[in-house]
Amino acid sequence: MTSNVQKLPTGFGRLWTAQTMSSLGDGVRHAALPLLALTLTRDPMALAVVTAAGTLPWLLFGILGGALVDRWDRRRTMWVTDAARAALLAIPAAAAALDMLSIPLLAAVAFLLGLGGLFFDTAATAYLPDLLGRDPALLERANSRLRGTQTAASGFAGPPAGSALLALGRAVPLLADAVSFAVSALLVRSLPAVPRPVPQARESLLRQARAGASYVFRDRLLLGLALRPAVGNIAFVAMETVLALFAHDRLGIGTFGFGLLLTAEATGGLLGAGIASFLGRKLGTGAALTCTAAVEGLAILGLAAAPNPYVAGLALAFCGAGVGATMVLAPSLRQTVVPAHLMGRVASTSRMLGMCAAPFGAFLGGWLATAYDVRTPLYAAAGLLLTMTAVTATMTSNRRVEAALRAAASAGDPDQPEPSDPVQAGAV
Repeated sequence: MTSNVQKLPTGFGRLWTAQTMSSLGDGVRHAALPLLALTLTRDPMALAVVTAAGTLPWLLFGILGGALVDRWDRRRTMWVTDAARAALLAIPAAAAALDMLSIPLLAAVAFLLGLGGLFFDTAATAYLPDLLGRDPALLERANSRLRGTQTAASGFAGPPAGSALLALGRAVPLLADAVSFAVSALLVRSLPAVPRPVPQARESLLRQARAGASYVFRDRLLLGLALRPAVGNIAFVAMETVLALFAHDRLGIGTFGFGLLLTAEATGGLLGAGIASFLGRKLGTGAALTCTAAVEGLAILGLAAAPNPYVAGLALAFCGAGVGATMVLAPSLRQTVVPAHLMGRVASTSRMLGMCAAPFGAFLGGWLATAYDVRTPLYAAAGLLLTMTAVTATMTSNRRVEAALRAAASAGDPDQPEPSDPVQAGAV
């Protein structure tokens, strides 16, 4: 097919570079912010407040944020957000230089940066299909590159860079993150303009947010795509909650070895992102998504039963590969079949479901490890993932995916005003 060999537009290169720079800064900050907090207090609850503050915006404003993105110009939303985040980081950087840092300040900064991430990520998700003409093959190639560089920047390069920069001074990693956002803002500002969705009838923000959420919950394909990361987050956070303890007590590895385990997972993620399009072509997108979900569950089962660090590392690599491929295939499919005027709300609703599920995973992992054994949360996580795979297999089957793609291709103008009843017309 022509779309399989079509080149990505020049504008994508700038978007790709911008998101890579932003991901690198995120990796720096994710390592540096907890370490900065640790220089101020040893209270675990205070440290948890700083960590939780960064995810709170998705829980409070996820659906409303998507509705706002669908009202605003997406390119402008991205560059203004990153410019604002760059300016915001000057505050804690100055406070660090003046020895005025505090836990409340770090928590407030983490919250506002998380709020900016909500708007930037949602707008970028909605902008990409417009930039690429909603071509499925181009979207898979683009998401594969974005996912791969995001993993490399935020998982490999960013955290060690954040730790190293912190050794030069408490303000240095914050300034580095500010520079990454500033560069991203300049690159996004230079991106080509894309047609905006047709203005809709004036409705309240809450009504538009509800319409976007209803669109997800009443479409079986989109609901299946949303349920997998939601249930997956419960499982993965339950696993991650006890992973360090499991590695130390059951596998007998120290800090360096634990870092290697995480590197194995990230390496698998890069591989999975790279082969996602191949899997989609050979198996069909629906079957490929079911296979990657099954691989994740079986990999965690292998991790739970691992007798040594080598088997555990291999299991985590397979798990990372499954996640990496899923994070290319699922967003690409969603960006192809969802009308442009609903893209922000659908993306933010799906993301919010995953974010809301994470705290349940942390509680589940801690409780099972305390009540039973440190391996128990891993077995429970594997069971959740495999059950979720079975439940959603028909929701995201090849037949349903192909029907949704045909409906999207024949819909004509994807930006027609949404109906008063938010049920998708002709939902599969």
